[in-house]
Amino acid sequence: MNCPKLPRSIVALGLVSLFMDMSSEMIHSLLPVFLVTVLGASALSVGFIEGIAEATASIAKVFSGVISDWMGRRKPLVLLGYGLAALTKPLFPLATGIGAVLTARFIDRIGKGIRGAPRDALIADITPPEIRGAAYGLRQTLDTVGAFAGPLLAMALMAATQDNFRLVFWMAVIPAFICVLLIIFGVKEPEITRPATHPTIKIRPIRRENLRRLAPRFWWLVAFAAVLTCARFSEAFLLLRAENVGMAVTWVPTVLIVMNIVYAASAYPFGKLSDNGGRRRLLPWGIGFLIASDLVLALASSIWLVSLGAALWGLHMGATQGLLSALVADAAPADLRGTAFGVFNLASGLALLAASVIAGGLWTAFGPEMTFYAGAAFATLALIGLLSGLNTRKSEQHLS
Repeated sequence: MNCPKLPRSIVALGLVSLFMDMSSEMIHSLLPVFLVTVLGASALSVGFIEGIAEATASIAKVFSGVISDWMGRRKPLVLLGYGLAALTKPLFPLATGIGAVLTARFIDRIGKGIRGAPRDALIADITPPEIRGAAYGLRQTLDTVGAFAGPLLAMALMAATQDNFRLVFWMAVIPAFICVLLIIFGVKEPEITRPATHPTIKIRPIRRENLRRLAPRFWWLVAFAAVLTCARFSEAFLLLRAENVGMAVTWVPTVLIVMNIVYAASAYPFGKLSDNGGRRRLLPWGIGFLIASDLVLALASSIWLVSLGAALWGLHMGATQGLLSALVADAAPADLRGTAFGVFNLASGLALLAASVIAGGLWTAFGPEMTFYAGAAFATLALIGLLSGLNTRKSEQHLS
């Protein structure tokens, strides 16, 4: 059977993600050091800034998704979100104090929250169901290419400019504005994404009856993803583990580069595989990769084992992130996809925040080994829940 080609707008959205992630990571991979060494911030201040930023993004995601359903349009919110992020980039090299950086990060995360759910819903709107896994996989792959290209470019520019943070930050402005141009000229959306059969959405977007229209399998997916996210805490702990086993601070970012290379290389193939072989059957493999990663990182005594754990972590991300997006799109009515992605992203974001706090407490109280063992335990719990749900569904189908 011949599958249709991916629409050009999907490729454009993938390139948008690539350039924005490249721009963001050129800044974020250096920002903690910039805050401490140039602006004189404390580690507590750095943590406060990052916490405010991520919480803001999680809250904004649910409202942007609902609003995109209410409007019946996705592209204006996608453009607004990426445009806000692009406008914040010059604030970083101009910053002379912690307040300016906090303001820039706050607006940047609002932009991320605004664009996330409408963008994911737009991908579903313009992609036939039989190739949605490939569409989400391609976007995730290009996003991840930007995620490891950004730190590489930042490290090269720092070496070439004798550690000129502000010049590197100015260079990061360029890909951000390329991203905005790609949205304006490269992304097309269907004229109508909201069926006329549900006019109540236009009157008041957040209604109980609209949330009730989200099927039980969607809410099961939200709960499952939240438990899984508790096993996949902030990637900052990968960096801490690398430093913990003796990797020089200068080279610690290479752990994220290893993870993102594997992530980028695997996301699209896994997306294609999910289109052909059943999405839920692929999820257990993705969770298995995370369990293996957590166990390797718990037992790691060398840089090479930490690198292997990071690679398995990237394989898990490649196998699950695009796949989960495709499952959300499949489970939600077309006119409520923005709402569905907003709720899903909000739940996952809050779970990530809780997971990182728990991981930090375990690390402080019991050491890194217990942190990753706990991650493996949460992942095993998610796997048991998934397999139990799949068996229940098979039994119901057999009885019917």
